[in-house]
Amino acid sequence: QVQLVEPGGGLVQAGGSLRLSCAASTRTFRDVMGWFRQAPGKEREFVAAIRLSGGTTSYADSVKGRFTISRDNAKKMVYLQMNSLKPEDTAVYYCAADVGVILHTTPDRYDYWGQGTQVTVSS
Repeated sequence: QVQLVEPGGGLVQAGGSLRLSCAASTRTFRDVMGWFRQAPGKEREFVAAIRLSGGTTSYADSVKGRFTISRDNAKKMVYLQMNSLKPEDTAVYYCAADVGVILHTTPDRYDYWGQGTQVTVSS
């Protein structure tokens, strides 16, 4: 059963913007929500995370200043606004939920995962 759904991927030119959405269920809308990405032949890597209570955020250095994670608690939604996109941002992006309260940056600490959405940035 899919419990995290991520519409919103697509193809964009370098320098462009894209907004990813993650729709969670009551079970999977946790205090810590994150975004990860995985490019072909590479390991899954941390992108951003947010604590739903308080709004504390964490970002990978590679996206800091370009990406913004946010949430809408009432709608059980998490968003990733991606600006100034680069070809190296091309990857499958995954929404994830952590049952803990720490902003973890490794995928093994997250308990629920979406199916992923493809983001392709052309040069």
